[in-house]
Amino acid sequence: MRTISAKIPKKCWVGEQQKVCYATREEAEAAALVAEHDYGAPKLGVYKCEYGDHWHLSSHG
Repeated sequence: MRTISAKIPKKCWVGEQQKVCYATREEAEAAALVAEHDYGAPKLGVYKCEYGDHWHLSSHG
């Protein structure tokens, strides 16, 4: 029997909320496009995390 497991994304605390971490700017930009296209999310920007060597999505341009 085969087991299906979900990949749990890495997250970090930014202010008072946890945000998904993306390893590169390109990965974050691709995730923003998927969110907009597949889920109808508003236009999302990306920014480098000030607490680690990764990127996050932002609804603030």
